[in-house]
Amino acid sequence: MTIIRNDNRQADQLRQIKMERGFSRYAEGSVLITCGETVVLCNASVEEGVPPFMRGQGRGWVTAEYSMLPRATQSRNSREATRGKVGGRTHEIQRLIGRALRAVVDFDLLGERTIRIDCDVLQADGGTRTASITGAYVALCDAVTGLLTQGLLKQTPLKDSLAAISVGIVDGTPLLDLNYVEDSSADVDMNFVMTGSGLFVEVQGTAEEQPFSATQLDQLRALAIKGCSDLTQLQQQVLED
Repeated sequence: MTIIRNDNRQADQLRQIKMERGFSRYAEGSVLITCGETVVLCNASVEEGVPPFMRGQGRGWVTAEYSMLPRATQSRNSREATRGKVGGRTHEIQRLIGRALRAVVDFDLLGERTIRIDCDVLQADGGTRTASITGAYVALCDAVTGLLTQGLLKQTPLKDSLAAISVGIVDGTPLLDLNYVEDSSADVDMNFVMTGSGLFVEVQGTAEEQPFSATQLDQLRALAIKGCSDLTQLQQQVLED
């Protein structure tokens, strides 16, 4: 693919990705992930105990919360706390993050404790949910490593790695890792969540106006597989440092 995009990337090229571990002092796992101009802080907190519906089973739980800071975008949005309720988009995204992370955790090995992941968008330029999932996995890894180091776990409950990426069709061209300009004008917008072993956890896709073909779907899937594979390698490098 030789198309050059508004940020000088090729069609199958990720934005510049950075992951800074240990960003927050107090969280058991903390990662500041930067994907181009999108910046998300992912903090993992370990809590003893589980929700009421899981008590007494000897199994753990992983859940997530997501929020966008008031000036993460070009104009200020009110904090959802001041409006008295979580918005539908926020609720949907944090449920997605939680579902995705739970897909790679063995709750029996975690014991009766909860790992809560907070994903706060500091700056948004497209792909905030996928960046949150990718960064949250690394934060989750560090939280689990801490439990292992303290002898609170005998073996890791993590069954696989996890990454997520957006793809879309813009002006007839399939693109990987959409920024805001591309996302806002996309004919088709999809999000893929995948494990490091190449299994699909979740696929979200929508045609804005015109339906898309099976051939186009295959093209987008191929881009997503490449993107998630590249992200998995980056995660491994960051965790090894």
